[in-house]
Amino acid sequence: MAEREVYYDVETQLSAQEVGGWQNVHLMRIAVAVSWSAAEGFRVWNEGAAPQLIEHLNTFDRVVSFNGDGFDSKVLSRYGDVSTIHQKSFDLLTDLKVRLGHRVTLDSLAQATLGVGKQADGLQSLRWWKEGKVDEIVQYCTQDVQVLVDLTAFGRTKGFVLFTDRFGEMRRVAVRW
Repeated sequence: MAEREVYYDVETQLSAQEVGGWQNVHLMRIAVAVSWSAAEGFRVWNEGAAPQLIEHLNTFDRVVSFNGDGFDSKVLSRYGDVSTIHQKSFDLLTDLKVRLGHRVTLDSLAQATLGVGKQADGLQSLRWWKEGKVDEIVQYCTQDVQVLVDLTAFGRTKGFVLFTDRFGEMRRVAVRW
């Protein structure tokens, strides 16, 4: 499956507060997006290339994300029809919420499963955008996509991933990715 799938992440220019709340995710505007596929490796996309990113994602059989259904594809919807992305979507967060009955963070999964922490978060990315530090956002977004790729590969190979629960306890969840 890996050769016909693509992984992606989106960072935005504006916060939920700046667009009038989480119901307006589609107004947040792309700062940087990063995709990865086995054939092409990492690709970086800016706001002007958002329609091409949508087209690119649509060429794959499976579109893998972490909260892509709840966030990234909604941001992309400003730039074109994302219905095909939804049809092909495999959102790790959505899958894990069904399995666990609650949300987990990518950082918790990355640290527990891979021993790698995220280098920043969405709020830091927004600060970098306002400071004109686009290269920092690209690095951060690329690292998130790499974590997503590695986490998915681990889950496929081992049949589980790990996370730290809200009490600080390491937990294991079986996956079929």
